[in-house]
Amino acid sequence: MDISSFEDLLAAARQQAQPQRLLFAFAHAELPADATAAQKAAFEAGQGGALAPTVCVDKTLDELTTFAAFEEESRQFSLDWVIVFAASLSGRDGQLPSAADAEAPLRKMVESIKAGDIGAFIPFNRQGEPVHLG
Repeated sequence: MDISSFEDLLAAARQQAQPQRLLFAFAHAELPADATAAQKAAFEAGQGGALAPTVCVDKTLDELTTFAAFEEESRQFSLDWVIVFAASLSGRDGQLPSAADAEAPLRKMVESIKAGDIGAFIPFNRQGEPVHLG
């Protein structure tokens, strides 16, 4: 399935044979300490910088309705995020993964993002649109 919106992600997760828990890592843009003057100017103009994960959460499909509601909820814990990375954790034998089951995959997700290894995740902007990074 082609994921062209956050709602497509939810639909795809609902179509899986096993129940899914969705994993999210919110990232803000930051300027590296060794940035050049040109990089600083671009960053101040809203371009460039590095994505740094700040908060991660897991959600069941029952906890997610629309991107607008998800984005509104995210303001409680991460006001300055620019990208949210999404992944899913599949259940087994018809059982939904627990929040405890999601802890290690979330940690691995954050470490992967810090290392720039983002190919396994779908990045969404604040409008719920998938974006191409890199």
